[in-house]
Amino acid sequence: MKKFFNSLIFKLLLSVILGLIIGFYSPAYFMNIIVTLKYVFGQIVMFAVPLIIIGFIAPSIAKLRSNASKLLVYAVSFAYISSVGAAAFAAIFGYILIPKISIFSNVGTLRELPEIIFKLDIPPVMSVMSALVLSIMIGLAVTWTKADMFEKLLEQFQNIVLSIVNKIIIPILPMFIGTTFATLAYEGTITNHLPVFFKVIIIVMIGHFIWLTTLYFLGGVISRKNPIEVIKYYGPAYLTAVGSMSSAATLPVAVECARKSKVLRKDILDFSIPLFANIHLCGSVLTEVFFVMTVSKILYGELPSISSMVLFILLLGVFAIGAPGVPGGTVMASLGLIVSVLGFNETGTALILTIFAIQDSFGTACNVTGDGALTLMLTGIANRKNIN
Repeated sequence: MKKFFNSLIFKLLLSVILGLIIGFYSPAYFMNIIVTLKYVFGQIVMFAVPLIIIGFIAPSIAKLRSNASKLLVYAVSFAYISSVGAAAFAAIFGYILIPKISIFSNVGTLRELPEIIFKLDIPPVMSVMSALVLSIMIGLAVTWTKADMFEKLLEQFQNIVLSIVNKIIIPILPMFIGTTFATLAYEGTITNHLPVFFKVIIIVMIGHFIWLTTLYFLGGVISRKNPIEVIKYYGPAYLTAVGSMSSAATLPVAVECARKSKVLRKDILDFSIPLFANIHLCGSVLTEVFFVMTVSKILYGELPSISSMVLFILLLGVFAIGAPGVPGGTVMASLGLIVSVLGFNETGTALILTIFAIQDSFGTACNVTGDGALTLMLTGIANRKNIN
């Protein structure tokens, strides 16, 4: 119980509740302070976005060289196709289902927020798109030039950024989210839309199981093995992922579960399970796509255009590979895409961070369980091509 009270998800839930109470009952003079704190926290979070992108995308690309093998191409391809497929699946049903959910953009009837007491501007060191392009170029250049020393430097920079995320960004997220919900409650935005979030989370969880069924079906077709001989052992890994919200923490259990299967090659799963734990995030991207569409409808009154969503999905599949291994890592790594491609502001990103973090454990569980299906595919490819 003590572990739960210290967890991020409890702190986020508590911050949402406190934020709503403050927003509903605070007078205007107190909301001046809340609005100012929200602005400062938002500036700090957005300042860290380019650092997070560079710190995790570039090292992840550079590390691919050290794992180079015939199976690596297949593994990365399967992970990317699964993530993009899950995202496209979520987008299609988002366009079908979200308009049928009772979501109304009532910006015209909102109460005006008090003015900010003072502005503490903390501009990012570079734009998010510059950070994305720079990350790709640096990562690829390191692999081309075999710059071992610079690869180690990138790994150290990744540790530095991870430290910033864990010690600065994650601790202030509950405060940022709490102040955001306080402003939404004060304006009146949240009153009609809180039930929507719970409906969306249930829809997303159903989507997880549909996508896992699809992956294991394809795994059985490609490997010509019974996928039930894999999925039936993954119960402990799924529950561990739900409890830990971390693919890394679940990794030992996932390997043990996969080793119990008689249809998976041991030499393949020892390579693939740890790899997929870092690059295969089908559940997380499925969740994020459906959530960004929902938040867009709530805050901006319309769904993102199809062209914007196509670009967002294709890029999300790439940058999910370098997502940091922390709760909410996928959405943290893709904040640049949410801002630059979909045009979300600070309020939109705060809502995405909140509802994503609340269900992050189930997205992680989907990711981990899906790794077994991709390992089944790799086993089939290796057997067919006689790869040892």
